[in-house]
Amino acid sequence: MGMFVISKRYNGEYKFVFTSRKGKTIFTSISCKQKSDCELMISGIRENIALFAFTKNATASGKYFFRLSKGGLVLATSRKYFTELSLKKGIDEIMKYVPLSETLDFSEDEFVFPEAETVFTDVE
Repeated sequence: MGMFVISKRYNGEYKFVFTSRKGKTIFTSISCKQKSDCELMISGIRENIALFAFTKNATASGKYFFRLSKGGLVLATSRKYFTELSLKKGIDEIMKYVPLSETLDFSEDEFVFPEAETVFTDVE
């Protein structure tokens, strides 16, 4: 199952990514000034994914990507895919897993994982 992950950009704004069940980023949102804006977008995408448009594009180097939009407003851009088939599979994965996905919030300045204590032993 996929997952939404909220984080903070270096400029203090917020963003979210949708990752595959294997942890690979599928798409990244636009910047939001408030975390609540990310949460609202995630909720809207999760509950109404069928109402969003997937606009397929290609780069000059021949890689494929899509933009997720609603009402003409682009909300997210996908990672780059090597083939149109893998792009289609990415979109299919979104349609299947977004409604079931969870949200993780890594936007606070706290460490999620505590630092491990370093243990030194004398080896001679």
